[in-house]
Amino acid sequence: MKKDWKPGTMIYPLPAVLVSSGANEKEFNLLTVSWVGTICTNPPMCYISVRPERFSYPIIKKNMEFVINLTTKDMAYVTDWCGVKSGKDHDKFKEMNLTPGKASIVKAPIVEESPLCIECRVREIISLGSHDMFISDVVNVLADEKYLNPSTGAFELEGADLLVYSHGFYHELGKLIGKFGWSVQKKK
Repeated sequence: MKKDWKPGTMIYPLPAVLVSSGANEKEFNLLTVSWVGTICTNPPMCYISVRPERFSYPIIKKNMEFVINLTTKDMAYVTDWCGVKSGKDHDKFKEMNLTPGKASIVKAPIVEESPLCIECRVREIISLGSHDMFISDVVNVLADEKYLNPSTGAFELEGADLLVYSHGFYHELGKLIGKFGWSVQKKK
């Protein structure tokens, strides 16, 4: 039996990512975000939703660029820490021993420890209430070579132990159960 529940954000799990921002080392910052997702394939677009009172908000709004850095089980502590500490009071890269790397296109840094870094340019900001949505074009993706299949060149995140967020808790992704289309794939 189902029971009515108050309206809320119950679409889980979501990726737990580190969003890096800033046009120079002096303003580099990290923000943990789970309100993140894909919007469009062609052109490639994504979004992040950020509360305007967050320290990173004016940095992203000023520069109109950021990087979405996927996180792993090994990065769970730093991901949580960067979400509860403010860049106003902390140098998150330094204090969490994370390496700010050079992005290929945007000025915001990548997190070198991340298996995948998605460089984004803001196309539009929509005020929604508690959060503003930064609708963005994906202008480049940097992938850790150890997750590239040498035969196909495809990016394979199995084994990366990606971190996800579900209703207040962090989880690692579970085992692979199939690929897109496997339910209708013809048996040999």
